Amino acid sequence: MSEIPRIRRLLCSYISTQTQELEEKIIPMEALPAWREALRLANKQLVVTNGCFDILHAGHVTYLSAARAQGDTLLVGLNSDTSVRKLKGEGRPIQTEADRATVLAALAAVDGVCIFSGKRATRFLELAQPNVYVKGGDYTVTELPAKERAEVQRHGGRIVVLDLVPGQSSSRLVELIAEL
Repeated sequence: MSEIPRIRRLLCSYISTQTQELEEKIIPMEALPAWREALRLANKQLVVTNGCFDILHAGHVTYLSAARAQGDTLLVGLNSDTSVRKLKGEGRPIQTEADRATVLAALAAVDGVCIFSGKRATRFLELAQPNVYVKGGDYTVTELPAKERAEVQRHGGRIVVLDLVPGQSSSRLVELIAEL
């Protein structure tokens, strides 16, 4: 008797489980307060970062791994398609918010992804109430929007700025691709 049907069933079951796990890592804004409360009750330190993450590259992966090392759980706030257009201009994002969220959710360092619609992350930060808010080295703490800083500090969180990975940029990748 052939093992192929059994192997096929196992593989389908595995793929189904992996897809479900990815979907569970994408957290709607309205579910964020309950998700955060569950972490608080489990005494988990929440690290939050946010961005467009349009074309994921090694710099993003390195940054997200370093952010995750700042606490127990990493939540990524993802700019919606509309907010990316406002920040980056027409022609962006390259990938839809659903696709960007799925790719981020597949990373081992990422425990949750939440899409937010504002140009700024203030409302997202209000709901997430991070213990640590991580930003990339293209910012300094004082250059962050005052309302975002205030929201993090209001809940006792701290802000950490991580160095950028030299030579890594989604905008630069878009330029290089356009030159082909």
